[in-house]
Amino acid sequence: MNIALLGYGKMGKTIEQIAIKRGHNIVLTVDKDDTDYDITKADVAIDFSIPDVAFNNISNCINNNVPVISGTTGWLHKYNDALNLCKEKDGAFIYASNYSLGVNIFFELNKTLAKMMSALKQYNVSMEEIHHTQKLDAPSGTAISLADGIISQHEGFDNWKLDENGEKVIPITAKRIENVPGTHTVSYESEVDSISIEHVAHNRQGFALGAVVAAEWIVGKTGVFTMNDVLNIG
Repeated sequence: MNIALLGYGKMGKTIEQIAIKRGHNIVLTVDKDDTDYDITKADVAIDFSIPDVAFNNISNCINNNVPVISGTTGWLHKYNDALNLCKEKDGAFIYASNYSLGVNIFFELNKTLAKMMSALKQYNVSMEEIHHTQKLDAPSGTAISLADGIISQHEGFDNWKLDENGEKVIPITAKRIENVPGTHTVSYESEVDSISIEHVAHNRQGFALGAVVAAEWIVGKTGVFTMNDVLNIG
């Protein structure tokens, strides 16, 4: 399989290593300032770029009939535009805030716990995410996905806010610490006890492997998909 890497930072380089080990070819690497490139030489593109260029990368792939996997966060105000373009062009697209196979299982566990806790009004929920100091957005896309998962299953919450409490609000604390790939904790607190679930990434390998697995899965398909489709969960 011929893969284009849109974004060639630490994550792009890790994806490259895993893709090559799995027998694929990297035929194109695109950095943020690269604009003149031929995306059609690729069977599939994997976008881990930056928020300012992600939508253009995705649109270019869809317009040229190249399936695209995106893990870039911070651009989701244009997600519906990408979705509509994919439908219009009969393209293939997956966006995930986190491609780690373990995190996607954690997403489902989080929703199950939220549904169980919905009737227990004595518990308040909060979230904490910790990432490396180079991460550009806060809270993380993974934290937002976790918060949205809680909101979808729990009657007591309808919004999330960064470092802020409020009625029916899930407060999210974001910390930036050197050399932390990603830690996400969801906590339920009452006067008598606490319940928490946590996912701790030890390195970038899990994120990169999941992205390559998703790229392998999407080739030959059309539509807008999620990692639940790739993993057949949820």
